[in-house]
Amino acid sequence: MIRSWMVIGAVAFLVALGANLITRGDRQWFKRLRRPGWLTFEPLIPIIWTIIFICGAWSAYIVWEANPGTSFTWLLMGCYLLLEIVTVAYTPVMFRTRSLRVGTIIGGTGAIIGLLLTLTVLPISGWAALLLVPYLLWSPIGTYTTWAMMRLNPADV
Repeated sequence: MIRSWMVIGAVAFLVALGANLITRGDRQWFKRLRRPGWLTFEPLIPIIWTIIFICGAWSAYIVWEANPGTSFTWLLMGCYLLLEIVTVAYTPVMFRTRSLRVGTIIGGTGAIIGLLLTLTVLPISGWAALLLVPYLLWSPIGTYTTWAMMRLNPADV
C-alpha cells in the first residue's frame, strides 16, 4: 500500500528536480554577477534548501494525516505544491530571464505564500506550522540577497 508520506515525498522530489532546468549559459550568466561581500554562505545554500524542502514535505504529511482526503486538506496540499513550485521556479526563471528583479519578485512571492500557508496550518497542527519556520526565516534572506545583487549588477535588473 502506498502511504501518504511516500506520495508527498515523491511529489516534493519531482518538483525539486525542476530547479535543474538551467543551461550552461544560464549558469555562466549567474556566475559572473557581483555578490555582496557578506555572502559567505553561498556553498551552503543547496543544503539549506534541502532541509527546508524536507521540513515542508513533513509539514504537508502532518496536515494530511490530521484530516486525510477532505476538500480543505486537498486545498492545503495544493498550497504546499504551489509554494514549492514558486520556490523551485526561482532559479530557472531568473536564469532564463537573466533578471535579478524577476528573482526578487519570485522570492518575495514565495515568502508571502509561505507565511499565509503557515498561518493557515497553525490551527491544524503547531508542529506542521513549526516545520515551515525554516522557510519563513530563509526565504526573506534569499530574497534580500537577490535584491542586494540587483544593486551591484544594475545591467542585470
